[in-house]
Formats: sequence, structure tokens, C-alpha cells
Amino acid sequence: MNTTDTLASPTLAEDLLLVLFQPDSGTIAGENTLFYVLGGAVLAQLGLEKRVTTEKTWTGTVDMSAVADQAPSDEILRAAWTSVQDKPRGVQTVLPAIGPTLRQPLIDRLVARGDLREEKTKTLGLFPTTVLKDGGTGRRDRLLSDIRGVLVDGVSPAPRLAALTGLLSASGTLPQFDPLIPWNSAVYTRAEELERGDWGAAGAGEAVEGVMMAMIVNSVMIATIALR
Repeated sequence: MNTTDTLASPTLAEDLLLVLFQPDSGTIAGENTLFYVLGGAVLAQLGLEKRVTTEKTWTGTVDMSAVADQAPSDEILRAAWTSVQDKPRGVQTVLPAIGPTLRQPLIDRLVARGDLREEKTKTLGLFPTTVLKDGGTGRRDRLLSDIRGVLVDGVSPAPRLAALTGLLSASGTLPQFDPLIPWNSAVYTRAEELERGDWGAAGAGEAVEGVMMAMIVNSVMIATIALR
């Protein structure tokens, strides 16, 4: 991993994992569906960077293809791009292929960035273990504030923030963020709009991105529903 590049630009998957981190308990919200959600964030970033394309099949599933000569330098993104380089693959096939290996490398990046820190302790006073703590950079709070702006205050998000918010909603963990993000009918409705790719953006390019993100986010949501 190129540490300089990583620290210079957090990936969407890093942001999502940081938001899902729960400082009070040191746990990650939605652990049982986490690999689908993080995999979805990786695919969403590839889509936003126009490194992949998506296409709905006649059966209603979504296929993803790599755009030629657009391999990313980031090793996590590149591994996902390579998985669809030779031929189109269904998003719900790609998610379990790339997702299970993402958690620890993304945590390592967040620790290197200072957003999280690892603390050595002992379970029952005997067994060495490592727990996660908030790193004190304030970046998680800023991300949550931005997400609240979209869901509560009606802010029209930029594509990346729309994808982050849509994936958080697809993870099924939004109720855990109440009262910071109130879990009510208005928030539920707005989250559903984002999952459909309705960002409130005026640009044609953003509308196209919205359709692609909706395909990815809904694939994540379908994959996670059975595990919730």
C-alpha cells in the first residue's frame, strides 16, 4: 500500500467504515453485513471515478464491467477493478468476492490516518486483546454532520456524499444513529430516495451517476436483507 496516496485521499469505503464505528462501544455497526456494505462502497467509488460501468440485465440483476485502461492506483480499488476486467460480472457476485478481505486493511488505514486508534487491553484481566477507540481527528463527526444535512435538512448532496449516505441506509444501521440522525418517517423517505438515485441534482452527468449508484446500492441492500 502506498501510504502517502492513501492518507492524501480517503476512499469511500474508509469513510463508510469510520461512520459505522461506534465510539461508545468500540464496535462497528452492522458487523454481520459489513463485507457487503464495504464491497459496495468500493464498487461505488469505481463507478464515481468512471472506472467501471453497470448494466441491468433482463433478469433484473446488475452486471459490472471494467473500463479499459482505467485501473486505479489504490490497491484495494484496483483489486475490485481487476475482478471485472476480463468479463462482466454480477454485482451480487462481486460483493462477496471482494468484501470479506476489506475490514482490516481499511481499519489499518484509518489508524494510520489517526481517525481511529488501537488500544491494548486484557479481557477478564487475563487475555490480551485490542480495542478500537476514536482517534480525535473529528472526521467522523464531520461526515455524520454532512449525512445529517442530507437526511434531515434536505441538502442536495454531491455524488460522493450521496453514495455514502445511500450505502449507510442500505446497511440497515440508520436507526442506531438516532438521535443525531432522528429515525423518523421523513428520514426513512429521504433515505429511500437516495437508494433510488434521487439526489436532487440538476446536472445530466450527476443523473447518470445517480442511476449507477442506485444499481449498486440496491444490490448491496438486497444482499444484506437476508443477513439482518
